[in-house]
Amino acid sequence: MSISRTLRAATAMSLITATSAFADGHSATITIATVNNGDMIRMQGYTDNFTEQTGIAVEWVTLEENVLRQRVTTDITTKGGAFDIMTIGMYEAPIWGSNGWLVPLDDLSDEYDVGDILPAMAGGLSHDGTLYAAPFYGESSMIMYRTDLMEKAGMDMPASPTWEFIAEAAAAMTDRDNDINGICLRGKPGWGEGGAFINAMANSFGARVVDENWNAQLDSEAWANTLNFYKGMMDASGPTGYATNGFNENLSLFNQGKCGMWIDATVAASFVTGNDSTVADSVGFALAPNTGKGKNANWLWAWALAIPAGTQQTDEAKQFIEWSTSKDYIELVAANEGWANVPPGARKSLYENPN
Repeated sequence: MSISRTLRAATAMSLITATSAFADGHSATITIATVNNGDMIRMQGYTDNFTEQTGIAVEWVTLEENVLRQRVTTDITTKGGAFDIMTIGMYEAPIWGSNGWLVPLDDLSDEYDVGDILPAMAGGLSHDGTLYAAPFYGESSMIMYRTDLMEKAGMDMPASPTWEFIAEAAAAMTDRDNDINGICLRGKPGWGEGGAFINAMANSFGARVVDENWNAQLDSEAWANTLNFYKGMMDASGPTGYATNGFNENLSLFNQGKCGMWIDATVAASFVTGNDSTVADSVGFALAPNTGKGKNANWLWAWALAIPAGTQQTDEAKQFIEWSTSKDYIELVAANEGWANVPPGARKSLYENPN
């Protein structure tokens, strides 16, 4: 099932459940705020399985990343009560949990197997050892590149390339006459959009936001080197309007064959090699770049599901979280769409599975 078909099915299902939950005899309806990423949209297409099992209907509020963060932050801080489940990440979960704004997930069932969650994921979504959000998927960052264009340029991608190599390869793969940009990178404003990328890149250049005494370091030479390198490379080899592109915009460009390289979330692997990609047979992967300082331009992130403390439907919300972040859900997606399309990076058992 393609993402576009899944989105249509999810939209139709959401409208149906939103208007006819009680008419159909469902015991309750929960409202979930989520981001418009491919894996989250795919999940919406399977929600009827959850409703059939539990009698609980689901209403989705699917938002662009920056808008989602604004909406859920406003709702949680004002105790607005608009949502029963929120899609949040490793930044919000420990802070909101420590403030008492989230329901602790310390009583999930034995069958759910909290111990199977990867330690880095569980740790980043916890405060003082208490889990406050369950990871739907986890990610880092990596290079996705066109093997055919790299070969045409007469270059070989190293397993762990430097930024200098990436800039050289981007220039060599750029073909303006055929609308091929050597490199596509996030530039869209927002700490979870361009901010996520540029901070990871800056770390690989040896830059940091503050020092040990909380003194700002944004005027350092390392930051100047990062930003000048980024802008110079993108002006020379990036797409027009790159400053407005985030994850979804660059994914679309890459899948249309308009990017030689794309450095972004590892979760994108199944999309650039999937049915919606026109270059699926010519995609390679490599570690995020470095500058020889021992740091690659990586991040650690999870999109996770959490329950705001103001909900009146805690039990129903926990049932959905157990269903959607479980081993059984992974197997459901695998059975219908193949193992390459399951949500990655959250459970140890997935990586113990030879499939």
